[in-house]
Amino acid sequence: MDESGDRNPYAENEHSDYDRVKELKAFDDTKAGVKGLVDDGIVKIPKIFICPPDELADNQKVPCNRNLQVPVIDLGGIRGDQHKKIVDEVRIASESWGFFQVLNHGIPVSVLEDMIKGVREFHEQDSEVKKDFYTRDKSRKFRFHSNRDLYQSKAAKWRDTLTINIPSVNIEPEDLPAVCRVAAIDYINHIGKLGETLSELLSEALDLNPDHLRAMGCTKEKTFVCNYYPACPEPELTLGISKHSDPAFLTILLQNQIGGLQVLHDNHWVDVHPISGALVVNTADILQILSNDKFRSVQHRALANQVGPRISVACFFNGQATGFYGPLKELISEENTPRYKDFLLSEFLGKFFSQGLDDKPVLEYFKPNQSPMCCSVGMCCQ
Repeated sequence: MDESGDRNPYAENEHSDYDRVKELKAFDDTKAGVKGLVDDGIVKIPKIFICPPDELADNQKVPCNRNLQVPVIDLGGIRGDQHKKIVDEVRIASESWGFFQVLNHGIPVSVLEDMIKGVREFHEQDSEVKKDFYTRDKSRKFRFHSNRDLYQSKAAKWRDTLTINIPSVNIEPEDLPAVCRVAAIDYINHIGKLGETLSELLSEALDLNPDHLRAMGCTKEKTFVCNYYPACPEPELTLGISKHSDPAFLTILLQNQIGGLQVLHDNHWVDVHPISGALVVNTADILQILSNDKFRSVQHRALANQVGPRISVACFFNGQATGFYGPLKELISEENTPRYKDFLLSEFLGKFFSQGLDDKPVLEYFKPNQSPMCCSVGMCCQ
């Protein structure tokens, strides 16, 4: 305990032979994730999940603004007389927030609910069943793990994840576990169409032809990251996920009704309140680069919570791994010179996956006169 009576795990271990790597490996070797800890009935979180004192201080330093809300855009009438209005709303949100929620997006509520249910049922299976899918092999199309940056981050975060990699428009049903197979395939098909619609709106918002970004392959390859955040006995000591920006072109997020997602806006954390039937959209790193900083890829995080589980399904539209990216020449002029170098997407992803989410934003390494210090090619596949 510290002077205030609060738990101080760093002081508790100050004179002990604490072996962080050993504890990380012991947790990883259970192949049961955070859900396994909860099932064991823990009342205090292990030290590997506790944010360092400086990170906790930083988390408390940035205030929350409960009066702000990310923009909400109604896509109804997108093919009619509301089209220009919707494009303008997407432009304003992408420039000022980098985040917005969409309603009337064309995906039935039943599809959204079934996907949430399928993800929950996968994570709440018996641990012995899930262990067959537990791996850190990034080449696997489907994998279950806890904290993709477990060994790189300053502290583990309170979540488990199942990841589905889709390098093309098709996925083989047998690649997915039976418990969520039907729901996942249905959701994947719907979200791919919405991604193409949003890419058209974003192209127009940049004063480009509607098919410009899609023709570049920006929506072709996708990764679905399905997070499960169990109720946490000490949420004030950890996070669900660290603040970060997404190493993709675009992200579409489905979440259940338990909040926790926050966006950094004007140096304030803003809650992204769940809206029934809505999906959260954010412009990500690659689009910020393509737009030469016209659109923003902003930092966001998820809080740990005493209630749960919080469930989210993030679809990252990655672009093409073999693609070469940089500021679009159509947007460059003498007054608007390139703010980023051209690069291979595999190089960008390699840098992202070689470090923890809580490290320096990857965007910073791809500005002129910066070196990405990229890891080996083997780290580049998500």
